[in-house]
Amino acid sequence: MTFKAVIFDLDGTLLNSLKGLADAMNMLLRRLDYPTHPVEQYKDFVGSGITETVRRALPESIGSNFPVDNFVRDYRRLYDTLWSENSPPYDGVTDLLDRLRKEKIKTAVLSNKSDDFTKRMTAALLPGHDFEMVLGDRPGIPRKPDPAAALEIAESIGIDPGQFVFVGDSGIDVETAVRAGMYGVGVLWGFREEEELLAHGAKKLIRHPSELLEMFPVK
Repeated sequence: MTFKAVIFDLDGTLLNSLKGLADAMNMLLRRLDYPTHPVEQYKDFVGSGITETVRRALPESIGSNFPVDNFVRDYRRLYDTLWSENSPPYDGVTDLLDRLRKEKIKTAVLSNKSDDFTKRMTAALLPGHDFEMVLGDRPGIPRKPDPAAALEIAESIGIDPGQFVFVGDSGIDVETAVRAGMYGVGVLWGFREEEELLAHGAKKLIRHPSELLEMFPVK
């Protein structure tokens, strides 16, 4: 099969943003006199949008139906002060993007992070990479694993979904690929484990960004 384009997840795939996410939430929890969590535990909290991250990190005693809008607002403010210094690209990511651009393979970013953070972080931390589209969580558009946004990207770029590779680090990402009719590749350097990626339909697993190039006719 000939692939012509790639959609990348952001957190845990292109950017190692876990520390910034964890530091902001733990700072908020300390202000509220609530227990904090180890950075590694945030691998299980993130991936479904900012509101779900906050809900998962708050004490269970608060309850799942408790309105968390104020917590989310404060978390966003704290995170805005931390992400730029705590979200480096993973080793090999910038080289991969450079090669794909050189070979005219079209690329896009699709995250469940809010759209404004997704766009700002991509522009600031992956400068010079000409993504065709960068999309995050937007009002009225269902989040991954719903395939709507992935299919929106395919339609806008003008490439059949079956010619897309969808690259991510979570079950949510590879399930999105399956539901969109794209080829799901799971990365093993991110936030989730191999078992989750395979259980949700990953067709290929890679341990370093350079391995993705094997799927394209690059020189």
